[in-house]
Amino acid sequence: MKLNSSAIAGHDTAVLPPLRGVTWGLLGVLAFSLTVPLTRVAVGAGNLSPLFVGSARAVIAALVAGAALMIARSPRPRGRQWGSIAIVAIGAVVGFPLLTSFALTQTPAAHGAVVIALLPAATAVVSVVRTGARPSAAFWWAAAAGAVAAVAFAAVSAGGVGALQPADGLLFGAVLVCALAYAEGGVVSRDLGAWQTISWALVIAAPLMAALSVGAILAQPPKGTAVEWLSFAYLGVVSMFLGFVAWYRGLALGPIAQISQVQLVQPVLSIGWAALLLREEITILTLVGGLAVVACALLAVRTRGPAVRRRSRASSATGRRVPSP
Repeated sequence: MKLNSSAIAGHDTAVLPPLRGVTWGLLGVLAFSLTVPLTRVAVGAGNLSPLFVGSARAVIAALVAGAALMIARSPRPRGRQWGSIAIVAIGAVVGFPLLTSFALTQTPAAHGAVVIALLPAATAVVSVVRTGARPSAAFWWAAAAGAVAAVAFAAVSAGGVGALQPADGLLFGAVLVCALAYAEGGVVSRDLGAWQTISWALVIAAPLMAALSVGAILAQPPKGTAVEWLSFAYLGVVSMFLGFVAWYRGLALGPIAQISQVQLVQPVLSIGWAALLLREEITILTLVGGLAVVACALLAVRTRGPAVRRRSRASSATGRRVPSP
């Protein structure tokens, strides 16, 4: 009971075995690693509009999520949990898919990975603010080194970052809203459950995304190839649902700031997939950069913060408990 009580609502403690959170986090990252390349495949030829891909994939995921909630008879979120679910919906369901879909009509997948590589560091910062955690200096050095390594790796693979492009603003916005969704989702998943968190977020965003999908279809009827439709199906079922189930499970096991750094390996995987699917070249520098990113990620997830700010007894007496994994 004391172990669970020490992890009350938002405390980024390390009371649970870190390997379990890392494993679930890696499964989520593996699912997410195909998101950028397959979004590029889906929208690159212009047969499927970015508005359609960004919104309709959420509708597909919402259908799967709604069926899962009904079959499991999952209880509805309560009180402030609805606010957390709304943040997850705005960031992970609406903001990130739409912003990246539009951005990747203007920039290659490898360039997109340059900016998205900043997501782990952004998530760590947001989670610290959100949970009141105080990670050690070693963690921040590892997180900073990982962010630099990830961006440098992706930039070398892309041939250099160069001047900012119009798409970069969309990508930076995607990173910001997604970091907010990851941090908030990691907290509420502790009480609500991992798959329930993303499921409810998908369901409450479904009416808006369905309306956007209808508008996209009327403006440009989708006429994709088999490969483009398969890419779209992956984005809807895996990137928007199954990947988040694993990812939020990892964040719920936490600590959020440390587990978020697992995503540093995503640019390595994404550019690997881009090379395979989009025939982008992988050089010796790419391999060296990939090893550096993985090393920094491992260091970050193994580094624990020594303390968190204790909330007052009044705030800790809310009765919220972390479910045993």
